[in-house]
Amino acid sequence: MSPSSTATSTSSRRAFLAAGAALGLAGCGFKLRQAPDFAFQSIAMPTNTAYLAQLKRAIDVTGKLTVKPMTEWEQADVVFDVLSETRDQLVLSTNSAGQVRELQLFLRVRFKLRTPQGKEVIPPSEMLQSRDITYNETAALAKESETQLLYRDMINDVVQQTIRRLGALKSL
Repeated sequence: MSPSSTATSTSSRRAFLAAGAALGLAGCGFKLRQAPDFAFQSIAMPTNTAYLAQLKRAIDVTGKLTVKPMTEWEQADVVFDVLSETRDQLVLSTNSAGQVRELQLFLRVRFKLRTPQGKEVIPPSEMLQSRDITYNETAALAKESETQLLYRDMINDVVQQTIRRLGALKSL
């Protein structure tokens, strides 16, 4: 065999393997996550908290829903009511001097979805996120910044869960 035929054989083999891999991925059903299809066209919701502002941005990004302010709730297909949004901290551990060493942060959001006529589409539901954080009083300012970042991360997680929950509705 000549060196040129060996190179041709190797490149043919690589092309065949690449084509096989592409066909394998195409046939496995792999698909990137897409924005959900909603059972409604418009939603009325307040935007007065960080969670609600982030939820509005996430809904706007989907391009599939119109977000109306609460002053126009009668014209919306559904109304998103936030029953409560709370942030809590729980001390997990202390040192021998009684100083805090570890905290657990909580974000709890309770909401319901209803039609303007009052029919509950999603009954009062609760979503809870928690994160653990170590604490050091000598780095209190840095730990406060880390706490805010963790709360922002929890808000993003709850927003994504909320979007999936809204998308799971098949009818009003």
